[in-house]
Amino acid sequence: MNQMRRVVGVIPASFAGCFLALSLLLAPCLTVTCAKAEEVTFDLRVERGRVPVNMRLIRVEQGDVVKLRWSTDQTTILHLHGYDIEMKIEPGAMVEMSFTARATGRFPVSAHKPKQGSGHTHDPPLVHVEVHPR
Repeated sequence: MNQMRRVVGVIPASFAGCFLALSLLLAPCLTVTCAKAEEVTFDLRVERGRVPVNMRLIRVEQGDVVKLRWSTDQTTILHLHGYDIEMKIEPGAMVEMSFTARATGRFPVSAHKPKQGSGHTHDPPLVHVEVHPR
């Protein structure tokens, strides 16, 4: 009977130790490092081959779902470098470039212009997307 009491007393102590160890392992997820990703949307207008100065730098955090909604006054092909997303935008339409910001760094969005023969050339970046670690 005495042995039975010892075993029963050990089980709650073992459970408490496991609970403490588990809570210490999960504690980082209660801080900023495991913060919930956000969905962020930016409306961008290209006019005469440029984006307004106040919209040329887009800052997001790693894990965010980013939506860049583009409109333009002339047909343009846009390329988000580093994520290899390319899309054509036409006057009078809004086109959404959507991606999950997994890679950190600074990524330019450039307009592609067809090159005589084959291939393409890049204009200077329209905007830069900065993805910061969480």
